[in-house]
Amino acid sequence: MTGPAPRRRGSGAVTSPVSRRVLVDDTFVLLVEAAVPDLDLAGWLAGRRDELLRDLDAHGAVLFRGFEVATADDFSRAARAVSPDLLGYLERAAPRHEVAEKVFTSTEFNAEQWIPLHHEMSYSHNWPTHLYFWCAQPATGSGGATPLASERVVSPRIPAEVRQRFLRHGVSYVRNYGPHLDLPWQEAFQTTDRAEVEKYCADSATEYTWLDGDGLRTRARRQAVATHPRTGETVWFNHAHLFHVSNMPAEVSAALLREYGPEGLPRNAYYGDGEPIPDEVVAGIRDLYREHAVSVPWQRGDVLVVDNFLATHGREPFSGDRQILVAMSDLYLNRSVV
Repeated sequence: MTGPAPRRRGSGAVTSPVSRRVLVDDTFVLLVEAAVPDLDLAGWLAGRRDELLRDLDAHGAVLFRGFEVATADDFSRAARAVSPDLLGYLERAAPRHEVAEKVFTSTEFNAEQWIPLHHEMSYSHNWPTHLYFWCAQPATGSGGATPLASERVVSPRIPAEVRQRFLRHGVSYVRNYGPHLDLPWQEAFQTTDRAEVEKYCADSATEYTWLDGDGLRTRARRQAVATHPRTGETVWFNHAHLFHVSNMPAEVSAALLREYGPEGLPRNAYYGDGEPIPDEVVAGIRDLYREHAVSVPWQRGDVLVVDNFLATHGREPFSGDRQILVAMSDLYLNRSVV
């Protein structure tokens, strides 16, 4: 990425306002670090969308460190300097709160849980191309990093027999929403109007059934892979390993199965033809992402921009207080499933 004219120190030496280095094998995660104090990230990014996209195409993610990003509004301005129209969050899979316009808390799951690496909203018919994370508060205790994995590393390592089975049929996701099970549908779809939910489902080729007790069940067949809109690369791109019942602790899944049966689980993933996915298949995919994950500890004020096609992200368990905010941009519509 280019920048403003270099500054001169008193000695006459020319210095750049930023430094750049790649963190992993000269290919994955570019670190752009402010070399001068109080450098405003939104101002730095203004007019540099094309340069940032080239960096994302090359490295999958860019971490901005040492810039002046002190508030959620500063973070919002930085994200909007790249993509003025940030995205909302419909068909939610996790609890979040909106703290500024189109700026959300990160997934609010138990701090003791690992969140497996995944592509944001790869269970849906549309998803963000770019993700923005801002560290308002790194974990005051331990852990809490947001690990990343490169699909250029993981996708080729998916076993051929696993890949072919998914490519033939895709992935089918069954979700149950209710006041006492996972998210209420009102929160997931951000409406209290059933007609709006029904329209969303119809427009997204999602089957739906209203259940007793203000419940909703949906079933949708989605892609197993996706093609990057700029580079043309085809990458593994689905939520099968995350939504599959085996991703829950064994005692939790056993209790839910006793109470609700396999069709009543909060969420589950099947092959697109409806056949069950063996536990070992999705466990192998989760293990591949963990094996190739890169963990960069957060520093206050860090902004991480992730290409949602080329990199997966997750969350390490943590202790103490932690606040990471998230924004999304550049909606991609998978026209092959709608």
